[in-house]
Amino acid sequence: MAAHRLDLPAALAQARTQLTDERDRALAFEIITGSLRWQRSLDHVIGHFANRPTSQLDMEVLLILRLSLYQLLHLDRVPASAVVDDAVDLTRGAKKQSATGFVNAVLRSTLRNRQRLPLPERPDDPVDRERALTYLGVTHSHPDWLAARWLARYGFHDAERWVRFNNETPPLTIRANRLRVTRDQLAASLARDEVATEPTQFAPDGLIVRSGNPLRLLAESAEGGPYKSLFFVQDEASQLVSHVVDPQPGERVLDLCASPGGKTTAMAAAMAGTGVVIAADVRPRRIRTLAQTIETSGARNVRVMQVPQSGALPFTPVFDRILVDAPCSGLGTIRRDPDIRWRRQEGDLPALAARQLELLRRAADVLAPGGRLVYATCSSEPEENEAVVELFLDGQHAFTLLDLRRSSRILDPFIDDRGMMRTLPFAHGLEAFFAAALVRR
Repeated sequence: MAAHRLDLPAALAQARTQLTDERDRALAFEIITGSLRWQRSLDHVIGHFANRPTSQLDMEVLLILRLSLYQLLHLDRVPASAVVDDAVDLTRGAKKQSATGFVNAVLRSTLRNRQRLPLPERPDDPVDRERALTYLGVTHSHPDWLAARWLARYGFHDAERWVRFNNETPPLTIRANRLRVTRDQLAASLARDEVATEPTQFAPDGLIVRSGNPLRLLAESAEGGPYKSLFFVQDEASQLVSHVVDPQPGERVLDLCASPGGKTTAMAAAMAGTGVVIAADVRPRRIRTLAQTIETSGARNVRVMQVPQSGALPFTPVFDRILVDAPCSGLGTIRRDPDIRWRRQEGDLPALAARQLELLRRAADVLAPGGRLVYATCSSEPEENEAVVELFLDGQHAFTLLDLRRSSRILDPFIDDRGMMRTLPFAHGLEAFFAAALVRR
């Protein structure tokens, strides 16, 4: 029961090692991610039927209630009676014998009232900000500070569509490795192995998996099978970032925060194996992951380098294109990583923005005259996005913002009135990514 001290990837990895059946692994994944996704709503229901705040409950008992209640309200694979019995057994196994009756009572009370749960209803008048926030935050399980920001920027209806989007189970999205295969060829090959896909709406090399398990095929190909280098798992919004960089054959390109390597390999393919891509990162573990991705892709024009965390980069100003895919809050990827909504706080943003600005300035020093510097994040928040770009331009008179409008048919749906790329869940059905291109005069 120490899982509450782990982040989501670590908790899932721990669960997978204890399960051998793939169906059980899939169910465990769904229960863990779903419980995190709906955590605030679940806690609200638990507090109501427990007749006390969840802050007064033992953490292990609260975790058992969350996991069980998620199954009762959102899944139907396990019968309700079995879920309740399992919850009581887990409570007893956690040496909380005195809480078994309490857990049983809370879950059975919820079952009896599942058609009229005590959650805030959608306000008839969305202009009532407090009621709108309570509905968005509690009923749709988001922190108030984040819901308030989206409500203020986009209005009630789009904020509601955003929180609903974040609570959906995302499909698996992959990108064809164009060094080896086209998207259509990959789709046809997967179909022969009973994996059904459909093309992504915007990214030209992406496929959305609708049924089947391509990751099993990938694992089986680890030692050189047919799928070893044919595709990579990569979100569709993430795939669009390399189109903002738009690397050309024969150029020198720097991918400064490159691990795990999805954008690096996409750019290498766009350059048709010519020129050179320097794929850089700071931590040895991330470098190892990056090198493995590059080797698997078959890209011959990529060099992997470890760079220092601070100070000048070990290059002269020779790069035609630089991508700074900056470490960020990740608030644009809540649908795929629901844990982020609870781990991040509004107070985190200024420190993140300061580090992002420093990274952008370091990259600017090694860009050749006339080169393109792309700043990108997977954050939804302006402090990490346009505000960083504006601060950079205030202190760098040798740079101008490149207007991306009409620069690419692929990017047209996402370019704002200043020429920066922004994907929005309520507008595009994609995670919230941001990218801006800067040109050195």
